[in-house]
Amino acid sequence: MRKLKVFIACSIDGFIADENGGLDFLEAVQVEGEDYGYAEFCKDVDTVIIGRKTYDTLAELDIPFPHEGLMCYVFTHTRKPETRHVRFITEDPVVFALGLKSQRGGSIYCDGGGSIITHLVAGRMVDELVISIIPIMLGKGTRLFQEHPSLKKEFELLQSRAFKSGLVQLHYRKK
Repeated sequence: MRKLKVFIACSIDGFIADENGGLDFLEAVQVEGEDYGYAEFCKDVDTVIIGRKTYDTLAELDIPFPHEGLMCYVFTHTRKPETRHVRFITEDPVVFALGLKSQRGGSIYCDGGGSIITHLVAGRMVDELVISIIPIMLGKGTRLFQEHPSLKKEFELLQSRAFKSGLVQLHYRKK
């Protein structure tokens, strides 16, 4: 069965975006040539699942779409026209992820947002979490994990790494 993995950054107080949906706080740890293990993480990834708000934020950035060449599924309440590599999904994320995990292929990368990650963790779909803590507090914004009655799950720590930039990375596996 394929693995579903999360690789995400958040502030010390647990926000993945500021109150306006912005990601500028990530610049606090940008170091030329340092990808914090992202390239290694993505080596076996061939599928990406992502929330619509996160997709819209990525589409607005002045960079090429980061998941070009991979099959990308965007969860949304409103179906949109598909592109060559992007399909918009209105299904329940847990049911959809279960179907993806049963298919042949590489790892599945959940690139956010907080609501999608929360539902997938609560549904026991997430096999690994790589969480990078940015040394900044935002006070409010989009939480990495949102309230959910079934969210209480156990993970085991595989690795922790501290970087010169102040970023601390935690790598967990589902128990």
